[in-house]
Amino acid sequence: MKPAWLNKKINLGSCSAMKESLRNLGVETVCEQAMCPNIGECFARNEATFLILGKNCTRRCSFCNINNSTPEAPDLDEPKRVAQAVKMLGLKHVVITSVTRDDMIDGGAGIFAQTIQRIRAESPDVGIEVLVPDFKLSLSALKTVVDAKPDIIAHNLETVPSLYKIVRQAGNYPRSLSLLRLSKDLFPNFKTKSGLMLGVGEKQNEVLSTMKDLRSVKCDFLSIGQYLAPSNEHHPVKKYISPEKFDFYKEEGRKMGFLHIQSGPYVRSSYLAGDYLKGVD
Repeated sequence: MKPAWLNKKINLGSCSAMKESLRNLGVETVCEQAMCPNIGECFARNEATFLILGKNCTRRCSFCNINNSTPEAPDLDEPKRVAQAVKMLGLKHVVITSVTRDDMIDGGAGIFAQTIQRIRAESPDVGIEVLVPDFKLSLSALKTVVDAKPDIIAHNLETVPSLYKIVRQAGNYPRSLSLLRLSKDLFPNFKTKSGLMLGVGEKQNEVLSTMKDLRSVKCDFLSIGQYLAPSNEHHPVKKYISPEKFDFYKEEGRKMGFLHIQSGPYVRSSYLAGDYLKGVD
């Protein structure tokens, strides 16, 4: 049974107008695909995280609700439609993420870059954050995204190293850390961001060690939230983390030097994403 602090009610009725607009434009959101508990709140504020490069992922992570199936060919008009959606919704900060496309030579980096460029052309004042896959650590793919000049490059570690073989079977912890490091090396002025989910079996010392690893590659921003299993077929929740423990990690992260941290039971990597850049040079 979930504890009292995890009693957030999802008002799907408040999402209907946003959903209709998104479908009319032919764009997808990770908010819907991943069954995010904040969907009602964010959609009511006209905030969304766009999911590009299709609905099917080439990897199968035991915590994730994204479909694992053979992907379709990339839609070359998708960057244009996402840019139109950003303009129509009047967004001030937009997050662009994707399924992992190991079937593509560049991992989808070119579509990411085109989406950034299209948004800049339509809405030049919008803050743009890209939440990217690891691109199998392809330097050319990463450079393609970096050269398009988003404001934030994000890549989620998701969990501690000891649990990768259980919840991120096709992921690689050193590879993910290296992607964040290389992002800084390519363009030191960019802000980098990562995210962790708690309650999958990690220990406190492992969380703190992972946070230190992120700071060692000069990661600027961090989100920490509670893992909630999308179904009984997914990796089970091992523990519900108390709000006080989330506050503890937030304070420890501040001491380590993170510029901004969101830490709480319902925090997700894109939740209140526009707040990360506020007050940061």
